[in-house]
Amino acid sequence: MKKLFIENYQIISSVALFSLILILHIPFYKAVVLLLEFIVIIEVVKMAAEFVEKRKLRLRFIIDVFIIFLIRDVVIKITEPSYKEEEILFILLVIFIFFIFRILALVYSPSITGKQKAKKMVLGTGFEPVTTSMS
Repeated sequence: MKKLFIENYQIISSVALFSLILILHIPFYKAVVLLLEFIVIIEVVKMAAEFVEKRKLRLRFIIDVFIIFLIRDVVIKITEPSYKEEEILFILLVIFIFFIFRILALVYSPSITGKQKAKKMVLGTGFEPVTTSMS
């Protein structure tokens, strides 16, 4: 039973959260906005904890907070009865610029070696590229 919960905790927590939203009759867009605000709070706490521990701030955490906050803002603006498309397009442009900054922060991070940078550039993850040989 414990193994089942550990392997499927994401599905179980999603079902529990969705059930809670249905029981409390919370509109879906409001639930999404609240979840995005919760993620912003998690990122800010993570950033503050790392600052207290290591006495430095990672640019990636700061950019992540701004991106999530702006996505939350887009969701709020889209659900308004009379929204202006120009405002939403401007926010999406700002999100795109922050994504570029985030990529640059990963590429030029002083804590990543050259080989790790190459892996992140190719895959966006820390995994080795898969190669196949034709015999």
